[in-house]
Amino acid sequence: MLFLEKIGILFEDFENMKTKIIFFIGPPGSGKGTQAEILSGKFGFYHLETSKILESKIMDAKKGEYIQIEGKTYFFDKEREKWKNGLILSPPFVAYLIKEKVRELAEDKRKIVFSGSPRSIYEAEELLDILLQFYLKDEMLVFNININVEESVTRNSKRRICQLVRHSILYNEETISLTKCPLDGSQLLKREGLDDPETIKKRFEEYEKQTFPVIDFFKNQGIRIEKINGSYSPVVVFENIISILEK
Repeated sequence: MLFLEKIGILFEDFENMKTKIIFFIGPPGSGKGTQAEILSGKFGFYHLETSKILESKIMDAKKGEYIQIEGKTYFFDKEREKWKNGLILSPPFVAYLIKEKVRELAEDKRKIVFSGSPRSIYEAEELLDILLQFYLKDEMLVFNININVEESVTRNSKRRICQLVRHSILYNEETISLTKCPLDGSQLLKREGLDDPETIKKRFEEYEKQTFPVIDFFKNQGIRIEKINGSYSPVVVFENIISILEK
């Protein structure tokens, strides 16, 4: 069956599928945001992109701004430095910033696709605590998208984002000469520092140390895990995702 035909058939039947919560977990550049954006546009999931939430919050924060969580103070300046150096932000800080939005969506019984979250077991515990108040475990699915460190460095170091909405533009022969985002027309930019090769390697190490264990956490909670090879083109990866969702 052709890819577009497959999408058309699924679009008509998707409301009847039981999967309501999808997590994309994978290293930097594995295509989490791209796949989540396609699911959002095609099938009505709300795409909760953690990196956009965090980036806007920490980059727009005023000097000396902080929040207190469970008696501990978290300064935005310090979290910003972690961000720039490719380190995982403090898990309570991250969970605090996204939990309110998650609860709002859950109360409305929205279908949610997460890209880049949770990034730690602490955050996974906090999110699952909210989600289980509104959804069943068999309505949840985790896609573990895998690429190696070399591909992560290549993809991220060449990737650009748009200035307005922070769309990620894939690097290939068709996009290499683009100067403006084809979706909103804003200038295309590189994320200075964050997507430097050495920073990407550090981000990959942080993923393996703090985020990868989240997969076993979800598995031990009885949530379905599906592995996906992220080294293929986005279309092929999405076909593989759809074949799993069809089940």
